Amino acid sequence: MMLPSSSGADMIMVPATDADIGDIVALVNSAYRGEGAGWTNEVGLLAGPRTDPATLAGALAAGNSTMLLMRDHEGAQLAGCVLLEPAGDTATWHLGMLTVDPRRQAEGLGRTLLSKAEDYVREQGAARVQMTVIALRHGLIAWYERRGYRRTGKSEPFPYGDERVGVPLRDDLHFVVLEKFL
Repeated sequence: MMLPSSSGADMIMVPATDADIGDIVALVNSAYRGEGAGWTNEVGLLAGPRTDPATLAGALAAGNSTMLLMRDHEGAQLAGCVLLEPAGDTATWHLGMLTVDPRRQAEGLGRTLLSKAEDYVREQGAARVQMTVIALRHGLIAWYERRGYRRTGKSEPFPYGDERVGVPLRDDLHFVVLEKFL
């Protein structure tokens, strides 16, 4: 799948393989937990890695998840990634770990990546996309709302004690559920 990049060159979107796991983990952890990372980081809310090789390998091996990778061209450094998986049925898909290289967040790549992820799940038969976002991430929630996502009124507890998602720095974390009908 080819995408126009902000520089006018074509970008590529490809499914991740096991060979990409190290690059994905480095990108995701730099964007979510890196000091000085872009506006989407979770610094102050969570410490430790956002993901690790074993957790990501498990998600990819499950067979129902797809991690889409965005690059400027074949062999280029990752510009972004997103994890997609059916949420119980093929009509609803869960979108998670949407990540753009923090050094490139001002290029509009997040909007492009989100749009291409929605196109991908639509091609798989999805009628809607759902995601969870930490309720305290007001700017990020507003960004998704500007792209057509709406709060469902549902929330989910934060998985305290499960360090695969990070070490909480606060005791008031929970997720809001957002969705968009395609």
